Amino acid sequence: MKSTIENLSPTRVKLTIEVPFEEFKPALDKAYKTIGAQIQVPGFRRGKVPAAIVDQRVGRTVVLDEAINSVLPDWYREAVTQADLQPLSQPEIDLTKFADGEDIEITAELDVRPEIELPDLAGIAVEVAEIEVTDADIDEQLDSLRERFATFTSVERAAAEGDQLELNLSAAHKDGTAIDDATAEGLPYRVGGSEMLDGLDEAVTGLAKGETATFATTLVGGELKGTEVDVTVTVTEVKQTDLPDLDEEFVQMASEFDTVEELRADLRERLTRGKRMEQAAEARDLVLDEILAQVDVALPEDLVTEEITARRQQIEQQLAFSGISFEQYLDDQEQTADEFEAELEKAVRDSIVSQFVLDQVVKTREIGLEDNELMQHIMRRAQQSGEDPNSYIQHIMEHNHVPEMMGEVLRGKALASLVEGAKVADKAGNVIDLAALAGDGSLKTDEA
Repeated sequence: MKSTIENLSPTRVKLTIEVPFEEFKPALDKAYKTIGAQIQVPGFRRGKVPAAIVDQRVGRTVVLDEAINSVLPDWYREAVTQADLQPLSQPEIDLTKFADGEDIEITAELDVRPEIELPDLAGIAVEVAEIEVTDADIDEQLDSLRERFATFTSVERAAAEGDQLELNLSAAHKDGTAIDDATAEGLPYRVGGSEMLDGLDEAVTGLAKGETATFATTLVGGELKGTEVDVTVTVTEVKQTDLPDLDEEFVQMASEFDTVEELRADLRERLTRGKRMEQAAEARDLVLDEILAQVDVALPEDLVTEEITARRQQIEQQLAFSGISFEQYLDDQEQTADEFEAELEKAVRDSIVSQFVLDQVVKTREIGLEDNELMQHIMRRAQQSGEDPNSYIQHIMEHNHVPEMMGEVLRGKALASLVEGAKVADKAGNVIDLAALAGDGSLKTDEA
């Protein structure tokens, strides 16, 4: 068997496969056995019917068709492998020459991944945010930790910032008509810690238990989004928030450290690691954006259309599950339908090109998976989804998502290799060596 390729476009090829009839004979013999086992001929055991008798009973043409249909997929796969093609669509196969005893010719037209010429990575320079962890950042973390151990005491005084309240709420149109779906009782609310309704903080501040106030506001969600209403709020409970003192006793109870200084040092290191990871993610996005801006990649339009349709359906299903209409969604996003479609198409095209670029890098640089990389990725995905890891693993195994997960890991490594080849610096001009960054945000030199 031999095959030749004709490029019909940057993303579509015509594959011509030529097979000598001699190479077809094993498939023909197998077809005779298959059909012979399906017919009954007096004097012959099933499966032992001679070829001449099979021809008499069903016809030579039927056998030829059985043989060619059984072997075509294998010939196609072999030709694709020989040509090192990466199909993006099902082939349109045509049996152009097929006569008994003569050489066979098949043509297959299919969409394939285009070859991409990457820009010079050394010429790509991106600038990311500086890493800065302030004492205020650490204080905020300490306050959050203290709040986890807060106690609440009912008080007979007016509500103030930081207090935990219980509220009854009702809303009415400007003409006084009540809005049935805009009521709530026993609603927990922290003064100064929420943005539930514009004006609510101001209305409840200064109210004692049992007191009521009415304020004007504009609804920001739901079917009545943008409607100006009057909201009546009644405070049914005022609780003072008492935070534990930040001392060694609290630190030893709430953490594995003995002193406030040790806890602050650990928080600073954790925040720094998180900032490094944010910095690395920003660098990856910026480098990939630069590469996409510099490459000219033709895409099969059928592939783009299919992906746009799939993503649109996914969005519509998620909206329906949430009880939100598509029109409401557009209104919330402050988009027109045309703007949504244009943004969706751009996102799809960028996503496909990104995948093509990274897959080519995986192939050309021979990037592979190391021990545990796939399992670590799957565990992270399970954690992000909030699912039980065992259930998540069972799901991806049953639905054959393992190749997809492998692709994600390999593309991540490909992107990391691209970023390492680019020039990355923060806004202060400090050069950043992302190759020295470990997976948890620490520096590999710190681990040595």
